[in-house]
Amino acid sequence: MGIIAAFMVPHPPLIVPDIGRGEERKIQKTINAYKKVAERIRELEPETIVLMSPHQVMYADYFHISPGKGAKGDFGQFGIGQVKMEAQYDQVFVENLCKLADARDLPAGTMGERDRHLDHGFMVPLYFINQYWKQYKLVRIGLSGFSLTKHYELGQCIKETAEVLVRKVVLIASGDLSHRLKAEGPYGFQTEGPVYDERIMDVMGRAAFGELFEFPEEFCEKAAECGHRSFTIMAGALDRTEVVPERMSYEGPFGVGYGVCGYAVCGSNPARNFLDQYEQQEKAHVLEQRQQEDAYVQLARRTVEEYIRNHNKIEVPRGLPEEMYTRRAGVFVSIKEEGRLRGCIGTIQAVQPSIAQEIIDNAVSASTRDPRFQPIEEDELDKLTISVDVLGDTEKISSTDELDVKRYGVVVSKGYKRGLLLPNLDGVDTVEEQVAIAKRKAGIGEREEVSMERFEVVRHF
Repeated sequence: MGIIAAFMVPHPPLIVPDIGRGEERKIQKTINAYKKVAERIRELEPETIVLMSPHQVMYADYFHISPGKGAKGDFGQFGIGQVKMEAQYDQVFVENLCKLADARDLPAGTMGERDRHLDHGFMVPLYFINQYWKQYKLVRIGLSGFSLTKHYELGQCIKETAEVLVRKVVLIASGDLSHRLKAEGPYGFQTEGPVYDERIMDVMGRAAFGELFEFPEEFCEKAAECGHRSFTIMAGALDRTEVVPERMSYEGPFGVGYGVCGYAVCGSNPARNFLDQYEQQEKAHVLEQRQQEDAYVQLARRTVEEYIRNHNKIEVPRGLPEEMYTRRAGVFVSIKEEGRLRGCIGTIQAVQPSIAQEIIDNAVSASTRDPRFQPIEEDELDKLTISVDVLGDTEKISSTDELDVKRYGVVVSKGYKRGLLLPNLDGVDTVEEQVAIAKRKAGIGEREEVSMERFEVVRHF
């Protein structure tokens, strides 16, 4: 036994008639698909249902798995507290899953759950499933701020747990698609919204799970997607597995995309090792980039590697371009892993006596002191791509008309608060976005007036 089927489903509360009060009829295709999913589950008679939701407890650097014997929930926050449900947890499965994750150095466990009530990301799928099949135990899993590859790895642990315990397991990946399909929708309209939905339904409809890694983080954020990480965990649980995919439905009348797909398991297929394939491609990509790095980036990389491995800050080496010894300038060091920002620290104006020393200091800070991230660890070093921005002098400007998001970086100031954003960043396409992000970084209100400066950079890869 093991995983016998998997399903990708949305979780709009209004699909429950007592909440929708007739509005649910506008997503009748989704309702019909949900009933089909529930009927399939009844036919399969799973002992355990593993359900992932983005509305479960979520940590930046930890996968939370709900502990205890079970949980209850209701739709009180949507005005119908009388619609209730409860779930009994598969404690043996949870215990074994946590052990397997720990063996892979994957941070996952049962600590830190302050609210044990079921959220709607779980209750909507269970609302349908429980009408057809109740003889199961639940494993309730949240998402994290980790990369997509880590979510895929958690899925692999789920698969191994199901096989070790000889359980009949069904996976449910709960998640809506884009929330930016219409101007009147909950987040308004964004071009990336319908593009994301069309693309994700194509990928999931073909069970082409390796393509899930190809969605840039900035693109997903602009689309305001909800379920991508849930889908990636499910993909990992189907690693090296032959599946028959079925695209059951797609709708988005309320400005949010709702997609339903099913996957019947029909044996093993070693060629569907999507994480291995992706990591090989990334390794080749990083190696190619490293071979093309100039002296600025080579210095930053050497600094990071020496500091992470040995906790030593290197001295300025010989043989660098003359400018790196004689010129002073502000410098930003940006570090990415698998396309995701992993650290970025810099100085607006020169602090050190040379560009070389500025790079060394900021490379150490970017790799270990960026408050948004945990310090980089040694096993990540071969996965990193690094860029170095050398800043030109800042000049005051009177309006955003003097900015160009591709050419100029911006510094915004309000009293003692000061925020900077570099030019030509992925996912930042307009001056308005650039200024808004710089304000947020400085803790300045969106509508507050600010003084602005612009600057140009020389970006080294």
